[in-house]
Amino acid sequence: MDLAVLIVNAGSSSLKLRLLGPDDSLQGSWDSLPEQLPDVDVVVHRVVHGGREFSSAVVLDPAVVAKLRALTELAPLHQPKSLDAYDQVVARLPNAMHMACFDTAFHTSIPDAAATYAIPQELTRRYGIRRYGFHGLSHAWASRQVLEFVPAARRIVTCHLGAGASLCAVVDGISVDTTMGFTPLEGLVMATRSGDVDPGLMLWLNDRAPELGDALEHRSGILGLAGTADMQQLQTRDDDDARLAFDIYIHRLRKHIAGMAAAAGGIDACVFTGGVGEHSAAVRRAAIEGLGFLGLRLDENANVSCVGASSGDCDISARDATTRTIVITAREDLEMARQARAALQQYRRETMGS
Repeated sequence: MDLAVLIVNAGSSSLKLRLLGPDDSLQGSWDSLPEQLPDVDVVVHRVVHGGREFSSAVVLDPAVVAKLRALTELAPLHQPKSLDAYDQVVARLPNAMHMACFDTAFHTSIPDAAATYAIPQELTRRYGIRRYGFHGLSHAWASRQVLEFVPAARRIVTCHLGAGASLCAVVDGISVDTTMGFTPLEGLVMATRSGDVDPGLMLWLNDRAPELGDALEHRSGILGLAGTADMQQLQTRDDDDARLAFDIYIHRLRKHIAGMAAAAGGIDACVFTGGVGEHSAAVRRAAIEGLGFLGLRLDENANVSCVGASSGDCDISARDATTRTIVITAREDLEMARQARAALQQYRRETMGS
């Protein structure tokens, strides 16, 4: 569809806007709301949580927005920011078509065996509890872009490693498992989030540690282990805390890559994306070194020379590796534009009968 698209990406503490031309070329970029927004026909908003109902991009109308506001308790840090950005942009561009893409949507295909917690079903049904998963826009983009390097890949493990981090098992373009769950706390060790923790420990700590939720979300991960949330800074240090934090991070990452490969029934390609995934050769090296049994091996020169967006997408596999390792630059904005254009075509067919 021949349309320019304004992408609105509101994080918990940031707001980024990108204007993409009809050919997806970048026409403008802002890190806050400018005085004058470009006059576009379509605005696409990133919304973290779509619940069970929203499995693809949708046109935003009052009924849909009301449903998204009702999901705020499931994503209290992010949902209000997304909806506040929506209100502000709508006020400035009232005649544009406003749409939403969801971080959870890609994972609505996960089978019940992977999505269901082993807790009383009464609680699951009463509170709508399931493993929702997040970073879906990034995983969707990476799992499709890797086909440029490995066209025959059916079973792909995508590793979105940034301040937040998650993995996804993708089979024939469909998410079948992921490491984040009901909240973004589950799974990998992250910059400030704990990742997997024994729930029994949480019950034990609940009466002993004040502000436990804040500790798990904002004061754990590599920050809690080594005093810094910055992976690049962590790798410049040579002290016991820094080495242990890095080893824990890699241990959890390796374990979950293998788990995602099992969920996919094997692995044809492993993809690294996100800030750490794209820029840390050391993280990629340490993770893949322990996964040779999956057919993964790196070409060290290719690994070191691949530094994210400045070098483009990279194949860093050793020549004799039977499973490929690829670095893909994260482009959630392009994934959102793609999803929005497809949804808009469907919407116009349904509303106009064309």
